[in-house]
Order: sequence, then C-alpha cells, then structure tokens
Amino acid sequence: MKEISLTGKKRAELGKKSSKALRKEGFIPCNLYGEAKEDGKPVALAFASSFSELRKLIYTPHIYVVNLTIDGVAHKAVMKEIQFHPTTDAPLHVDFYEINEEKAITIGIPVNLVGLAQGVRDGGRMNLSIRKINVTAPYRQIPERLDVDVTALKIGKSIKVGELSYEGLEIATGKDVIVCSIKMTRNAAAAAAAAANAE
Repeated sequence: MKEISLTGKKRAELGKKSSKALRKEGFIPCNLYGEAKEDGKPVALAFASSFSELRKLIYTPHIYVVNLTIDGVAHKAVMKEIQFHPTTDAPLHVDFYEINEEKAITIGIPVNLVGLAQGVRDGGRMNLSIRKINVTAPYRQIPERLDVDVTALKIGKSIKVGELSYEGLEIATGKDVIVCSIKMTRNAAAAAAAAANAE
C-alpha cells in the first residue's frame, strides 16, 4: 500500500456548531478510532485536519496507509469513511482507523480488470458492477489493487466474488456479489441473428 502523511490538531469542542466553524476556517472534523475502548465500544480521538491536506487523500482512486501526526503524536491509520454534503458533495467528516503490524484490517481494494474479454471481442459490453472488494489482512499484506482476469468471459456471463481468491487475503465481500459481466449489445444481437439465419 502507498503511504501518505497528514497532520491534525485535537478538537477541544465537539458538536455541530464547532464543526461548522472549523469548516469555515478550511478544516475538516475527523475521528481516529484505535485500541482504546469504553463499555466495549471504540473510543474516538476527535481532531481536525486542513482540507488542503485531506483532499489528496479523499479525491484519489488509490488506498493509502496514513502517517497521521496529531499534536505531535504519530499514528498509523487507514481512512474508513467519508461523509459528504448531500447537495454540494463537500466533505463534512472523515473517520480513520488506527492500525498496527499484527492486527488484521478490513478495507475496500480497487478492482482492476485484466485482459480483453472474449465477450467484448464478440461485440458485447463490459459492465463493472463493483469498483472495490473488501478484504481482511494485516495492512502490509494488502495490495494496491485486485487483478481480475476477464479474458475468457463471454457474452451473458459474469464473474462473482466467490470465484476469486488471493494469497494471504480473506475476502470479506459476499460470495454472490457480481464483480463484472458482459452485456449483449444491439450490434452483437444483430450479428448473432444474422449468423443464425445464414446457417
């Protein structure tokens, strides 16, 4: 996994009013969830980071290990969730999850289709149903992308998550979820009909 550095400062005040004030100043409210727990639930470290720093993490297809420094204290983390404004799409809040060398994490890895599918060569259209597959593993074992070989995929056929396996990774997305499929196009249907008539 790629690494990226980010700085933040602890939030003294919480709530909607203080979060709104932070955003006006160019900061995004964030939480870091780590090992600390209270009544069995993870305790969040509330902090804020500048939008100018966060944007390189938010607006990218890549996944990163985040070297996070909050008030001078270093943490390693991954980004877990971003909340966006429903109309402006501006980021409102970001959750991070603290990681270490031993503990397995579950994270969505981008899907990378490899090869030219037989169905596409026959005139069909490739349909990518999911852009990421969730996997569980220690963070150092997690790749930047998951390659899916589609070379043999024919028109009307699909590849499901349950058909995939990767060394050292446990797949957390449901087995019946379709990753990609080849749809019949009008041109392909016309060509198939013409071939059938010729026979």
